[in-house]
Amino acid sequence: QVQVAESGGGLVQAGDSLRISCAASGTGLNSYHMTWFRQAPGKEREFVAALSRTSHTYYGDSVKGRFTISRGTVRNTVDLQMETLKPEDTAVYYCATSRTVLSSIRDPNVYHIWGQGTQVTVSS
Repeated sequence: QVQVAESGGGLVQAGDSLRISCAASGTGLNSYHMTWFRQAPGKEREFVAALSRTSHTYYGDSVKGRFTISRGTVRNTVDLQMETLKPEDTAVYYCATSRTVLSSIRDPNVYHIWGQGTQVTVSS
């Protein structure tokens, strides 16, 4: 059974950087896309970044140029490096994984394996 778990969230100031990680476990992990979403209070879940099973990257418009998703140095981990953080980046960040086709990689509704989330708070 594939599972994911996030870590690395915290409180930072605007303009700072932060790296959060998603650790996956299970079998056949090389067949899964790894994706980050975020959700702020009162808002819908928002696509942040994704790493396809073939290692192509995808980014939401609000984070493109500031965030980078990559495979971690630890086996079966994916990192999200967040640069120039803004208060509007404050949210719970969730890791999700799926074998969905690439055309749906940005859609949270196609994901059925989620972590518990890690809180990222950016103060001004």
